[in-house]
Amino acid sequence: MPTPPPYTLPTRDGPPQVMGILNATPDSFSDGGRCLDTDTAVAHGLSMARAGASVIDVGGESTRPGAERVPADEQRRRTEPVVRALRHALDTAGLERVAIGIDTTRAPVAEAALDAGATLINDVSAGREDPGMFALAAARGVPIVLMHMQGSPGTMQDAPAYGDVVGEVEAFLLERAGVAEAAGVARERIAIDPGIGFGKTVAHNLALLGALGRLVRTGYPVLLGASRKRFIAAVEAAAGVEPGEPQATDDRLGGTLATTVLGYQAGVRWFRVHDVSENRQALNIARAV
Repeated sequence: MPTPPPYTLPTRDGPPQVMGILNATPDSFSDGGRCLDTDTAVAHGLSMARAGASVIDVGGESTRPGAERVPADEQRRRTEPVVRALRHALDTAGLERVAIGIDTTRAPVAEAALDAGATLINDVSAGREDPGMFALAAARGVPIVLMHMQGSPGTMQDAPAYGDVVGEVEAFLLERAGVAEAAGVARERIAIDPGIGFGKTVAHNLALLGALGRLVRTGYPVLLGASRKRFIAAVEAAAGVEPGEPQATDDRLGGTLATTVLGYQAGVRWFRVHDVSENRQALNIARAV
């Protein structure tokens, strides 16, 4: 298989980029079970690439609240064939420019995906779960996303608390970025993610969305992943929408688009979403304005 081109993180002065979510899992919060077989996963990945995704993020472990952990061997079994087949399909379709990311906290899973054609690591533990993750990113020269999460997926929504959520999230991300750099990861290959919905209340999520500009000013590219998150339904309920109407995750597109445009206005240039075409269209209008 030809070596895929390296992936360059978005810059503040460059065009926005969309990362399409591809969950090879039975239990992800929004689309779990939809892409369990390789052919279906590849078809969905191609569809997102054609809709304008710059990256397809493949994951084999759900990180929804209360999720059970998945061993590295099982994650690898779920993701490696998808990454390999999707890379071949993208190249065959003339979409070589579209990168593939691996969403995992385990270095062996990431390494297998990189060998299969991925060129980006997305680690929701920010390198805390596997000390080998930063060494791997450094050795392979690939970008890595570091996300903030309070607790673990199984417990993170059990009464999350902060004294200053924005300050604490910023400090955590800067500390982890510093550890990554000390391990040999080049600064220009590090991105940060505030972890919307990961160990945060609705108020915490809204505070972070309102302070995205502060994270942008750290100089690291910011990845915003608010797509279809539960807080959107909570805001709808607080606004008086009838219970049930916003509860299905597929019905949170309007709220997702609002976070995307707000993020763009704050300087964010990278968005992890389920609905690629719609978010791409919103970004095109925001950028044109």
